[in-house]
Amino acid sequence: MNGKEFLNAVDLLEKEKHIDRDYIFETMEQALLSAYKKNFNSRTNAKININKETGEIKIYSYKTVVEEVEDDEVEISLEDAKKIDKTLEIGSTIEEEVTPDNFGRVAASTAKQVVIQKIREAERNSLILEFQDKEGELVSGAVALEDENNYYIDLGRTNGILPKSELIGDEKIEMGSTIKAYVTKVNSNTKGTIILLSRSHYNFVKRLFELEIPELADGSVMIYGVARDAGSRSKVAVYSEYANIDPIGCCIGEKGSRISNIIKELSGEKLDIIKYSENKEEFIKNALNPAKNVQVYILDPKKGEALAIADGDDFSLALGKKGQNVRLASRLTKYKIDVKNSEQVKEMGISIKVGE
Repeated sequence: MNGKEFLNAVDLLEKEKHIDRDYIFETMEQALLSAYKKNFNSRTNAKININKETGEIKIYSYKTVVEEVEDDEVEISLEDAKKIDKTLEIGSTIEEEVTPDNFGRVAASTAKQVVIQKIREAERNSLILEFQDKEGELVSGAVALEDENNYYIDLGRTNGILPKSELIGDEKIEMGSTIKAYVTKVNSNTKGTIILLSRSHYNFVKRLFELEIPELADGSVMIYGVARDAGSRSKVAVYSEYANIDPIGCCIGEKGSRISNIIKELSGEKLDIIKYSENKEEFIKNALNPAKNVQVYILDPKKGEALAIADGDDFSLALGKKGQNVRLASRLTKYKIDVKNSEQVKEMGISIKVGE
């Protein structure tokens, strides 16, 4: 890389990568000084001068004028200095060009390394700027690569990493297919920018709802929270501050069109859309859907404890298979819900004391 090529590279970095020109020259000078001292075993005080018009590089050694020389590598006596320039005084510096004849090869190699380094830094910073605001958002891309533990999703300028542990249940991903994923983390290190993705995160469901349902985008319907067992069932609590808007109906859509699109993206995962209520008993009762005939009592609002009483089929529905339904309802409402039937309440002698 000669002087002209280096200047062209500087122009490219400045215009296309938006790196300050003076910063590039400063970095280059530091790198060349280090290379000079390493390759030519120099202990002298030295500085690099790069002609910003031609790219020509020169090295100058400088010595400090002292009364008594202790290190002739970096110092010169006042007597000797006066022989060179009568105006010099103690503390002045005197310069001499010491550019080695074969320094061009070292300079070319160093310049190339600096340019490559700055391009990588610029691309990494650019990627960070592009994707830092996407953390917590939904992205879409083609499945480009696969290894034992991950899929790599083409996001344009880089690949996102989708661990197989973050898939929805046992879903099958086809190479080349386009999928959506939730960005859990954007991280940058010396090796590049890492974008971690998930399809099992509970917020993946939330973002799919926001993508599919216009009323969520304009704020007329809002999501209170999401509880999820990825690949099996999710509960989504929604509400509206407008009396004439049915938040659940908005999410379902005409003939179930909206909810069916979301379920398809979730590979058939079951979805319960729950109406949020500030009345905790009512909210918990709604959250225990598909159980219908349920009595709910807040036992301790500070500890977040509630009792739900249901009989017959509603008892088993409230609990769900392996307790999944009540577990998700508890996660959604932030209450520890104890589900009992009337007989159990009677036999255990539970005293129901309403806490609110």
